[in-house]
Amino acid sequence: GDVFLVRPGESVPTDGVIRSGDSSFDESSVTGESVPVDKGPGTKVFAGAFNRQGAVEIEATASFADNTLAKIIHLVQEAQEQKGATQQWIERFGRRYSPAVLATSLLLLLVPWLLGLSAAEWGIRAVVLLVAAAPCALVMSTPVAMAAGIGSAGKRGILIKGGAHLEHLGTIRVVAFDKTGTLTHGKPTVTDIRAFQGTEAEVLAVAAGLEHFSEHPLARAIVNRACEDGISSATVTGFAALTGAGAKAVFQGMTWYVGSPSLFTDLGLMNGLVSPHVEQLQAQGKTVVLVGNPTVICGLLALQDQVRAGARETLTGLRNAGIHVVMLTGDNARTGRAVALTLGIEDVRADLKPEDKVKAVKDLETQYGPVLMVGDGVNDAPALAAATCGVAMGVAGSDAAIEAADVALMAEDLAKVEEALSLGRRVRTISRQNITFSILILVILIPAAVLGVLGVTAAVFTHEVSELLAVANGLRVRGSFASPAL
Repeated sequence: GDVFLVRPGESVPTDGVIRSGDSSFDESSVTGESVPVDKGPGTKVFAGAFNRQGAVEIEATASFADNTLAKIIHLVQEAQEQKGATQQWIERFGRRYSPAVLATSLLLLLVPWLLGLSAAEWGIRAVVLLVAAAPCALVMSTPVAMAAGIGSAGKRGILIKGGAHLEHLGTIRVVAFDKTGTLTHGKPTVTDIRAFQGTEAEVLAVAAGLEHFSEHPLARAIVNRACEDGISSATVTGFAALTGAGAKAVFQGMTWYVGSPSLFTDLGLMNGLVSPHVEQLQAQGKTVVLVGNPTVICGLLALQDQVRAGARETLTGLRNAGIHVVMLTGDNARTGRAVALTLGIEDVRADLKPEDKVKAVKDLETQYGPVLMVGDGVNDAPALAAATCGVAMGVAGSDAAIEAADVALMAEDLAKVEEALSLGRRVRTISRQNITFSILILVILIPAAVLGVLGVTAAVFTHEVSELLAVANGLRVRGSFASPAL
């Protein structure tokens, strides 16, 4: 792509990768995070990021019309046009209500005239009724709050893909978190290598050879460790991924496996020599990967991922708001419980394959009510789709992740989940206030118009003021987010 120079005080025109130079960038226009991020050669930068320090040369990776900022703007505009269930109900109500008001006004004019009463007096009442009964405030009660909420969320790096999803955020009773890459950074490192046959270097070489073709974070960590140690990965053929368990391939004419302890239990290879090592490492919150062939387990690798900063505080805030917090992980129960203990999570569901997470989400919805699923947006796509509302975290620059979720968090910040729920509840509360207020105004004005105690001027004034108040109340959503308390 084209290479362009961005000087201090300038904004990045489109997405790209830094070729030379170091600087600090304010990416708040994309991620909603005001803290500048230091970046150097080889790192990605997004359109709209503000260069605060040094001059950098950037190679473009997207056009002006197709960069991250342009996509965010497009998604927000599309979302503001999508209608939630409440808005759709109000519009359906309006389609029936308006003809009923017209018919009532005609009757108010014709019936008295047929009875010989003053046509002029009752004609004025009919006109006042038309003005007083106009449902403008009611029709405006929800769209303003929805549009303001979606726009405000977009400025904070929270992309809500439609009014229906914003409404769902206001009803959530359970939040289910994936572990790897969501509660943790998703960048595990190899902490232990143990050989039961051969050497540790041989175990690492075989594991790296099998994992070379995988994109799983654990696989990347194993391959990186081999590179760091200067160990050449074993050359394998016939690679096949074993969904939710590991992988297999042929090495030196024999099938080799790399994966979870449950995989090797299913293969009938787990024994008394290996099990104590596995249990000890899992109790430390580490993920254990075994390496072996159809006859024996040759070794293991233990990996550990760091819990995200602020995760415990966010989860505590959710629990204090009366929301049930759950961890759903494909990792083993011991490792899952160790991480959950650090975070204060009591409900842990481990050893889950993608289809098991879908079932867990449905079970939670049956037991507690509407479920918010938070994951990485791609690997957890089935569970995100099954939940009442799916949230993908840290998806800036990832089209697939944005597409997979109902709500996309541009930054890798768990506090954004709490913000999104807070926004959903605030929009729900304000929409209800507007609807109640609008209906109350109609209940007062319509009888007053029919009884002749309300003039045209008073009807117009009251009607317009009520509409302005409904709009002003809806725009309060743009203010600071309230607590997500129920």
